[in-house]
Amino acid sequence: MISNLNAHVPAQDYQSAHLQAGRFQNLHSTEPTSLRKTLAITWRFFTESKVAAEPDQTLPVKTLTRAELDALPDTGVHIVKLGHSSVLLKVNGAYWLLDPVFSERASPLSFLGPSRFHQPPISLDELPDIDKVLISHNHYDHLDKEAVKQLNAKTRQFLVPLGVEGDLIRWGIAAEKIHAFDWWQEQTDQDVMVAFTPTQHFSGRGLSDANRTLWGSWVIKTAHESLYFSGDSGYFPGFKDIGERYGPFDYTLIETGAYDADWADIHMTPEQSVQAHLDLRGKIMVPIHNGTFDLAFHSWYDPLERVLSAAQQQGVVLNTPTPGEVITINQAYLNQAWWQSLLAQVGR
Repeated sequence: MISNLNAHVPAQDYQSAHLQAGRFQNLHSTEPTSLRKTLAITWRFFTESKVAAEPDQTLPVKTLTRAELDALPDTGVHIVKLGHSSVLLKVNGAYWLLDPVFSERASPLSFLGPSRFHQPPISLDELPDIDKVLISHNHYDHLDKEAVKQLNAKTRQFLVPLGVEGDLIRWGIAAEKIHAFDWWQEQTDQDVMVAFTPTQHFSGRGLSDANRTLWGSWVIKTAHESLYFSGDSGYFPGFKDIGERYGPFDYTLIETGAYDADWADIHMTPEQSVQAHLDLRGKIMVPIHNGTFDLAFHSWYDPLERVLSAAQQQGVVLNTPTPGEVITINQAYLNQAWWQSLLAQVGR
């Protein structure tokens, strides 16, 4: 772990094996981003027709109250999907947030960009004090500037990839509250171990900062529970490496959504997400990164339908909670394919 890292240090000064010429690199080569490709994808977004990219009906969300959270036992690990890749955990009585995004749009602009299909099941104001906020990378659908600023007063620690600490300090977060990680670095705090592990992705929040900060996934292990949170990734051999080093996992929270042939090496198809779960030696899989924002060209329900089919074919146990539902590791959970009743109503 790199603790209290100085945020003014430029990325090219980090002592990281994954840094070349001031920009972080994946472990395996991916198709380089070019202006031509970016313009071609942008043209697709403006011209290509979409079918059911957004739901026709109100999606089910279980409103969650502070009292309900406090009533959960202070032992074990409880998981609440808030929407997209945002997850609330209660870990041995302490509250953690993973990639908390509460803004109306996953965009640098308040008036343009992908807007939410549903509201979060609990507001930022009603959240209890947060022990840790974990960030996987700095894309707008994973790092929400306004949420981070509002969480500052009630959060003890922010755990981020190398380089992201600079953003947080510019937003008013005290340097001593931030812990920046390179891949495979660990922190043990209050008998809970976290490790920052590789993914195959990229970073950037503007036109000139591509890959200036690192990206990755998080491993969380208590004395009796283990959890993996994927962030964003294409399918790559690193999942097996993580599984061998830290698995098996009671639960894997795996990116399943926003995939397309034009960016196949940095986002997985649902079938690849299930394979990643198997590589990680996961027991139960929760598909995340779906059902909240329109970020690709597939229908809003395609990730859920395809991951359910792939899981059944591979014998993988799947949990697909609605936002606000509570899952407790090592306790029975009745899974429901909640989206299928909505599709039946509109004849799909």
